[in-house]
Amino acid sequence: MSAPSLFTYDEAADALRVQKTWLQRHIKALPHTKFGREVLFTEEHLAEIVRAFHVAPVTGPLADTSAAPAASNPLATLRPLPARRSLRRAS
Repeated sequence: MSAPSLFTYDEAADALRVQKTWLQRHIKALPHTKFGREVLFTEEHLAEIVRAFHVAPVTGPLADTSAAPAASNPLATLRPLPARRSLRRAS
């Protein structure tokens, strides 16, 4: 039985395609292992992070439009307000 692969902040950030500072800011909510002051991540930790924080795109070329109707987006019905008229001071 081989030892599990351990990833440092830099290696985990590269694997997850996030910035190292994002991992550092969210470390309290992320699964990880500590050896003294050193923070390490296993492959299982990285998989849990992906499952917990992955957000599928709802618009754009990567969006899966077949899964949900367009009206399911609560912002789909919003329309811009009419332009404001310039207010003049009554003298």
